[in-house]
Amino acid sequence: MTTPLLSLTGITKRYPGVVANQNVSLNVLPGQAHAVLGENGAGKSTLMKIIYGSVKPDEGQVFFNGQAVHIRNPQEARKLGISMVFQHFSLFDTLTVAENVWLGLDKSLTLAEVTQRIVAKASEYGLDLEPDRPVHTLSVGEMQRVEIIRALLTEPKLLILDEPTSVLTPQAVDKLFVVLNLLVSQGCSLLYISHKLHEIRALCSACTVLRGGQVTGVCDPREESNASLSRLMIGAEPPALQHVAREPGEVVLSVKGLSLTRQDPFGVDLEGIHLQVRSGEVLGLAGVSGNGQKELMWALSGEDTRAGQQCGADSVMLSGQPVAALGPVPRRKMGLYFVPEERLGRGAVPSLSLSQNLLLTRTEALGQGGWVRMGVLADQARGVIDRFKVKAAGPQAPAQSLSGGNLQKFIVGREISANPVLLIVSQPTWGVDVGAAAQIRAEILALRDAGCAVLVVSEELEELFELSDRMHVIAKGRLSPSVARAEATVARIGEWMSGLWPQEGATVATAQEAQHAAA
Repeated sequence: MTTPLLSLTGITKRYPGVVANQNVSLNVLPGQAHAVLGENGAGKSTLMKIIYGSVKPDEGQVFFNGQAVHIRNPQEARKLGISMVFQHFSLFDTLTVAENVWLGLDKSLTLAEVTQRIVAKASEYGLDLEPDRPVHTLSVGEMQRVEIIRALLTEPKLLILDEPTSVLTPQAVDKLFVVLNLLVSQGCSLLYISHKLHEIRALCSACTVLRGGQVTGVCDPREESNASLSRLMIGAEPPALQHVAREPGEVVLSVKGLSLTRQDPFGVDLEGIHLQVRSGEVLGLAGVSGNGQKELMWALSGEDTRAGQQCGADSVMLSGQPVAALGPVPRRKMGLYFVPEERLGRGAVPSLSLSQNLLLTRTEALGQGGWVRMGVLADQARGVIDRFKVKAAGPQAPAQSLSGGNLQKFIVGREISANPVLLIVSQPTWGVDVGAAAQIRAEILALRDAGCAVLVVSEELEELFELSDRMHVIAKGRLSPSVARAEATVARIGEWMSGLWPQEGATVATAQEAQHAAA
């Protein structure tokens, strides 16, 4: 029999109030793409961090190439030939792309040599990157590309990927899979975590299923269906989403002639943005990461108030009131709630408890004089945890102690349970399992059916087609005409994501006509 490249036996890891991994055993063969499947909080990421040396197991043994190893840190893992792409990025915001990559490589290389290698790898794999850009100017999707390139530059024998496609477009996923299949054909092994079951079935030849920190099954995903994999993972199939067409109501959000210059040299200028979101409708916004989504979200949430001076007070209207010059707090008082794409640091403060993180956007627990009613706050947090099935040790659990998917559920739940007039949500199901994704999407549709206006920004076209009543595409800071979901196709939206759409008044959107119109 072939000796496994990686073998885990009896791995156990305990944290206060939770056992993340319990007696886990797993084998990965050379040149094998091996999936690790499980719902949020099942222990997948903890197990990967143990293999990568960033977490120490309490019990168990790790074997690599048939030899017992004690991987004390990521540097030792990389020397063995193990690289990892984290779900939560391990990048320094103040450094450039090249400097971040350089930190994880052999220091005998100069920064100039690393920069050349980044350019070559990025070109080879079709992952566009500018090595000189500071990381804090990148979108989430662009940060993901940095992580992937950094891992590939180490020429790994085992590459661990934790939700690598969660913020990539379908086209970028296809390009990545070409790379991953090539790596496997060259003998590199993959450990692949994803909640996208069709990806696992397309890429992997083996799958280990975790539930509650324990191995509950091993299978060949190519011989399974999405439904059977769902049953293995969560014990049931997620409920079908019910999207019933409804007549929208009054305009809640109106954006007219929004043009803003970029605030950093690597940002995107917004050019003449016009859009409306009505009560009782979901407006979907598609686009490749880094095409102005971040700048538009800042302008709509109130983080960027320059529109009030540069475009006029009525360039952003909320329920008929001009808000372009207002910050986030007054907009929130008017009923605008916002879920940013960055969970840690923007959506939640990592070191604060879930209860305390509620206070970032919710004020129901504040009493007279600004005193916090701690019991009310804890009950409120407990309500979000229960309603959205967040796996956490309780309201006092630090945000950073949750898995990425569970933190996403809490942040989305925090904003939805505020009963907003307008909900703006960016990447609503990034990194959550199929069951949780179905629940979040159902909650968004229920909010819409209750009369809320919803703007969803997502790079997952499947998600937008499930949720949206109408759709726009943003490309290079410009907004396409809106198209009804019934008239939208993946081909048309994909074409528009390149900036090729017909001018207002055009009746068709073939590639040739779009190119002619653009010219």
